[in-house]
Amino acid sequence: MVEKALFGTDGVRGKANEYPMTVEIALSLGRAAGKIFRRHDGIHRVVVGKDTRLSCYMFENALIAGLCSMGVNTLMVGPLPTPGVAFITRAYRADAGIMISASHNPYRDNGIKFFSHDGFKLPNSVEKEITDLVMTNDFSGDCPSTDKIGKNFKVDDADGRYIEYIKATLPRKMLFNGLKIVVDCANGASYKVAPTILRELDANVVVYGDKPNGLNINDGYGSLHPDIIQEGVIAGSCDVGIAFDGDADRVIMSDEKGNVVDGDAILAICASDMMKRGKLSNNTVVGTVMSNYGFIKCMEELGIKVVIAPVGDRYVIKEMKKHGANLGGEQSGHIIFMDYNTTGDGIASALQVLRIMVETGKKLSELASIYTPYPQVLINVAVTKKPPIEEMPDIGDAIASAEKELKDTGRVLVRYSGTEKICRVMVEGEDETMITRIAEELKGVITKLIGK
Repeated sequence: MVEKALFGTDGVRGKANEYPMTVEIALSLGRAAGKIFRRHDGIHRVVVGKDTRLSCYMFENALIAGLCSMGVNTLMVGPLPTPGVAFITRAYRADAGIMISASHNPYRDNGIKFFSHDGFKLPNSVEKEITDLVMTNDFSGDCPSTDKIGKNFKVDDADGRYIEYIKATLPRKMLFNGLKIVVDCANGASYKVAPTILRELDANVVVYGDKPNGLNINDGYGSLHPDIIQEGVIAGSCDVGIAFDGDADRVIMSDEKGNVVDGDAILAICASDMMKRGKLSNNTVVGTVMSNYGFIKCMEELGIKVVIAPVGDRYVIKEMKKHGANLGGEQSGHIIFMDYNTTGDGIASALQVLRIMVETGKKLSELASIYTPYPQVLINVAVTKKPPIEEMPDIGDAIASAEKELKDTGRVLVRYSGTEKICRVMVEGEDETMITRIAEELKGVITKLIGK
């Protein structure tokens, strides 16, 4: 019996071949999902996609075996961005979608995340139901007769469907001819579709990270390593750089001068544009607790309401639904355009920025100047366990002391990663020397108590 929790903030995640990312758990997850998603009458279908990690093969087969054993047909789309799997799930009127990916993590890790029929991530109640079924791992009374076992189908045109869908988010006659673009696909799920989309839109494209081998995903490439696009832009005298993570649900950009344009800047650019065009629902944008204070001030000055959500695109989407917003995102580059997709979509987000560049005739550096970030220091502290921060007085005292020193010129945020054994320390303020020192002091306290 499984006794540990399965789902984190973004599905089931961990090191491949170690709990919970084992073939046995994947098989059981497939069977549990099959039982839940075949409740209605008729044909039952679940879309299964993946990124380019070596371990995706074994999890793909295990999930498909589990689903088919419960009488559910599977639609195998191969390597495809996470937002592509969400789209295909909706397009095929499937009961659910599954993406096998650990996003920006190295190849050693992997994850399994589920989408409901509408392309949104499963609610917590359904994840709990799946967990309960996996924990018992008893499906003996639920298996269909031999003639009712599901079939697996390969979807050969998934790439093409997603490509056409994404291009359709732009005005019909929009082209990027004359733009020279550096794109970094992180040796991940976007390695085919992203360059193809940009080239079909007549851009001059220089590509990095488009040769996945199962082991090199996110390895020195992608949105966590913007230096690749920064250097590429400068070396090639390019107009813009675009970097995706392993499953292409996030994007980081570089302007023509080699300056990083992060998720906050992209949100600011797009929110301003949408407001001017009357397309920003309820004049509201959703950020997170990690959003730079400069972004919040920028939005306030433009007369745009900012709603703050916990970190994680599922929480951003929750607040977007609650407040009737159609734009939200994270500093890390998860940008959700609810008019186009149901999850973060790095390619769609990049295209919107390129559209604004073309329509305004402005360079990305000029567009990004709308927002001036506050100095921010972010330190990731490896930890052995994750006890609640509020139950650790020494850390609480250190945070209180830091906040007292900063007064109203900055802020402190200490939180655990939802997907890794990491405690994130973020300090923001006007004085970079001060916030660096404060962040290091907090790191020292955390390391002493729970650090590796």
